[in-house]
Amino acid sequence: MDKIRRGARVIALVGPAGAGKTSLGEALLHAAGAVPRLGSVDAGSCVGDASPEARARGGSTELNLLRLDWMGDRYLLADAPGSPAFATDMEMALSTADLALVVIDPDPARAPLVEPTLRRLEAIGLPHAVFVNKIDQARGSIQDLLAALQPMSAAALVARQIPIRAGERTAGFVDLALERAYHYQANQRSQQVPLAAHLKEDEAAARFHMLEQLADHDDTLLEQLLSDEVPSLDTIFGDLARETAAGLVVPVLFGSALNGFGIRRLLKMLRHDTPLAAQTAARLGIDGMAAQIVKISHGSTVGRLAIARIFGGALTEGADLIGADGEAMRAGALFALQGGAATRIQRAEPGEIVGIAKVEATRAGDLVGVASRPVLRATPSPWPLANYALAIAVRDHKDEVRLSTSLNRLVEEDPGLCWGQDEGSRETLLHGLSDEHLAVALDRLKRRYGVGVTARAPAVAYKETIRKPASQHGRHKKQSGGHGQFGDVVIDIRPLERGEGFRFEDRITGGAIPRQWIPAVEQGVLDAMAKGPLGMQVVDVAVALVDGSFHSVDSSELAFRTAGRIAMADALAAASPYLLEPIAHVAIRTPGSATSRVTSAIAGRRGQMLGVTPLPGWSRWDSIEALLPEAELHDLEAELRSLSQGMARHDARFDHLAQLAGKLADGIVQQMHQPA
Repeated sequence: MDKIRRGARVIALVGPAGAGKTSLGEALLHAAGAVPRLGSVDAGSCVGDASPEARARGGSTELNLLRLDWMGDRYLLADAPGSPAFATDMEMALSTADLALVVIDPDPARAPLVEPTLRRLEAIGLPHAVFVNKIDQARGSIQDLLAALQPMSAAALVARQIPIRAGERTAGFVDLALERAYHYQANQRSQQVPLAAHLKEDEAAARFHMLEQLADHDDTLLEQLLSDEVPSLDTIFGDLARETAAGLVVPVLFGSALNGFGIRRLLKMLRHDTPLAAQTAARLGIDGMAAQIVKISHGSTVGRLAIARIFGGALTEGADLIGADGEAMRAGALFALQGGAATRIQRAEPGEIVGIAKVEATRAGDLVGVASRPVLRATPSPWPLANYALAIAVRDHKDEVRLSTSLNRLVEEDPGLCWGQDEGSRETLLHGLSDEHLAVALDRLKRRYGVGVTARAPAVAYKETIRKPASQHGRHKKQSGGHGQFGDVVIDIRPLERGEGFRFEDRITGGAIPRQWIPAVEQGVLDAMAKGPLGMQVVDVAVALVDGSFHSVDSSELAFRTAGRIAMADALAAASPYLLEPIAHVAIRTPGSATSRVTSAIAGRRGQMLGVTPLPGWSRWDSIEALLPEAELHDLEAELRSLSQGMARHDARFDHLAQLAGKLADGIVQQMHQPA
């Protein structure tokens, strides 16, 4: 009954790639008795990272859900990929979590890798704690690590432990709240030991500092400290839980997932400090009983599942559901999720994350009401921007029909993807967050749906325009027995300012061309502009129809359309056409240590710097703005990663068209005129 009353709680495991989040999830499962043996990421035996894509890459590529019971409570672990290439899955994990556990390395030099995660958690108001993994490999001090991290966090980082060292090795810890010392035992409970005399002074100082940090938000505790009173454990633990839930402090613990060091102590902290589902619902603005759709999954055995967190009550199969738009649905079979496995259940307890079958109208991010329309006061965060694209084509033409269905399913599972047809190039474009993101997506496309594709950089949408005015006569005359074809036009063309587009003016007087055929002339002009003398679409040109003639029998809409196309094609060739390339406005967020390298890379890509400013509220990060040719954007993300330890990111949007001349322009025009 206690489990039902308290409800299940959700903890998101987040942090930089390689910090050991999946190993920590496995260690928590093992310590709680949810799995009989401790799996290994390297051996591919973890409950998480079960997909072939993750195991082939040795790291998470999608959100993994794990469940465990500990001391009468149920916990769902949402193990999110650490690579920014899969940031959408991290957003899924954060969207419904009660607490985020930020898993990091003990090396202070790698502390900057954590700042994007900490800033994101602050932005969305999600309570969080820090677990310093791989403490057995630590060479620096915890104090140095916290000193490096604190400028990256608005909330105070509160050390809950100090290490016990045995030479260069961390042999255990002192719990500062309980004032107890423990020695690690591999994959077992830590052994309580007497607090060594040489540690008592350090322990007292560290404990007092922890209490001072808590007292910043508790006047009663502050008065006790000023009066040299010893606060009770209830006061200390109460403040830790309350201030963590409020985002006022960030508890910090340490251990080793691979060796099972500190895992049970971590479980106890999570049990005590993780807010309840009802508190999270209040924070998110969810009122009433509802199912928040975390993601969509397509499985080979259970089909399409809407993976959802249940708020406000228990959910049973067959329950009436109502979408935010009022659409009625009925919950199908319910499934408990453990890594890649799905087990059918009859009832989902409050707070649980389960798979719901047969709710086809849902998508990730939706809020579905149970028995009544849902109420959501908060606005969900948008998904990360898909900033990278590949042009794809099926290897086997028999897969053309299946391609669109398969892509739709991939996008449904991963909202960080999108796809469509480019009107200009007629390419099928798949958009994602990075080259790594799309590589995984294409692997899934082949493995899950049997659709193999080729992929290359998308064609750049070059345009052309004219440098000077021109006048041209165009005539289409054809006689082949019976009615012939006759259309005769005279046009003037002139360049427009950049971005003005296309203008067509009718200056016909005296009925030289009947009114019903003038739109056909305009359409013929547009036909010619679709592919100009240089092979590109023509833009920023004004056209005036000034004269012409017709035949009472042979003139027709087709004839005047053809005459307009002939006149325009010849006029463009005579008006000194030149090439335009699209220029993007690029905003880059990078650690300051990489700024000079990033600006050099922009210059090497024909970029124009607009400015470098400190990123507001961040510790030694910069915001760089520049104008960059779209032709130089395709592999920019990969270069930024290589220059910044994987941390720099960019957004790009079309800004304007600019003239391209010289050898680059000549090469592009030559390529356009090569036989297909």
